[in-house]
Amino acid sequence: MKLASLLLLAIALAAPERAGAAAPGSPRDEITYGVHTTVVPVWFDPADTTIGSSFLVLYALHDALVKPVAGKPMAPSLAESWTASPDGLVYEFVLRRGVKFHNGDPVTPEDVKFSFERYRGVFASTLKERVTAVEIPDPRRVRFRLKQPWPDFMTFYGTTTTSASWVVPKKYVEKVGDDGFKKAPVGAGPYRFVSFNPGIELVVEAFDQYWRKTPEVKRLVLRVIPDPATRLAALKRGEVDVVYSMPGEFGEEVKRAGLTLKGVYPSLHWLSFPDQFDPKSPWQDRRVRLAANLAIDRQAMNQARTFGLSKVTSTIVPGAVDFSWPPPSPVYDPAKARALLAEAGYANGFDAGDYYCDMTSSDAAEMMVGYLQAVGIRSRLRPIERAAFNKSIAEKKLKNLVQVIGTTTGNAATRISEFVVTGGMFSYGGYPDLDGLFREQAGELDRTKRQATLHRIQQLMHERAMFAPIYELAFLNGVGGRVEEPGFGLIPSYAFSAPYEDVKLKRK
Repeated sequence: MKLASLLLLAIALAAPERAGAAAPGSPRDEITYGVHTTVVPVWFDPADTTIGSSFLVLYALHDALVKPVAGKPMAPSLAESWTASPDGLVYEFVLRRGVKFHNGDPVTPEDVKFSFERYRGVFASTLKERVTAVEIPDPRRVRFRLKQPWPDFMTFYGTTTTSASWVVPKKYVEKVGDDGFKKAPVGAGPYRFVSFNPGIELVVEAFDQYWRKTPEVKRLVLRVIPDPATRLAALKRGEVDVVYSMPGEFGEEVKRAGLTLKGVYPSLHWLSFPDQFDPKSPWQDRRVRLAANLAIDRQAMNQARTFGLSKVTSTIVPGAVDFSWPPPSPVYDPAKARALLAEAGYANGFDAGDYYCDMTSSDAAEMMVGYLQAVGIRSRLRPIERAAFNKSIAEKKLKNLVQVIGTTTGNAATRISEFVVTGGMFSYGGYPDLDGLFREQAGELDRTKRQATLHRIQQLMHERAMFAPIYELAFLNGVGGRVEEPGFGLIPSYAFSAPYEDVKLKRK
């Protein structure tokens, strides 16, 4: 895999330099993205969002009552405002006047209620267990009633932690069905669906009645190019205008070609030990998990992949989110790692089985496998396409070692609920004391007390070496000479280009 990538890079470097050129015949009002992972139809439907990559499409086709926008982690969108009752039991949203879906139907409170009730993503049960009713008091208002005060309702509903507030047209979905909707999605976003060629590209076109403003660029093309060297070559030749994920030598070449390298911090990466709850597994022993942590040279990985721009860490909770606990700096000590393995009864190491990863991070996973091998933990790399990888984690199918990518959304509680507590969407087990502390903080309205409890949970996670955190990744992207505003970093901690209506091409 690595050899093939390097060979393709050599071809890319030999390609003629056309940094600012557009491909012959390409329209000036069209922008093409070289996407690093497969675009799948499930991303066309907000009801089915389970991973952050879905928003790559959602921000084009759809809109939400409340969502992150440029400079704001949570802001009114289809709703012009919202209020919460003093007792924390009622949230009410007022819809904007005159907002329409792409088929001309008005956006109504019935669509909002329908979309929430239809949502079946990662946190569907979390939301629906706590919301006792969705009411429509008049043609412009929607009211959510909670069973009990829940401090994180808006974190789950109004950020990219979920897509439950993203609205689809009730009448259209009921007419065409779920499968029909994925084939021809209709939304209320800045771009309307034009065509989709599976494994090749998605094409969308500006919706001139979008409530915020008509998009600057008429047409967007999301072209699937999984190999980074091929993406780089396409960018240099002007076949695409923006490419996602340019790590290591590819990022260096972007700069050498006179193109722009843009970095954002959308995700935190770590190694998960799903078998730590199995009494027969070596990973149940804290010493083995700690040895794996000490075996990783995070600074070297950071330098090799992102020129030292990533933020090495020893927690799976992003430092920028609410209630995060600042952990001690990670330590690289392979000698101590080997000593801990010997103390645990593995003086000659052991076969850890398969090491699973998202295929877009296979270069980092190769380094991780090498560090573990150096102290005696032997494994075999198994890259999986992103959608299948995340589905397999959610279905608890991946064992042994799993390299996880977690987006930097929500707060400490949302991250813990996903990956730490018993019954979490991506957790393979849990510890009774951590589960108890999590339940304790969930209904705590005193912010100081809640923070103390969440900090204690994170401290115990660290002491038990439940995970082997790596870094908050500097996600590096290449931008061609035709682009004036690529949209990177406009939305805090968001991985991709957005808001799409703010993306601009240079005008001659």
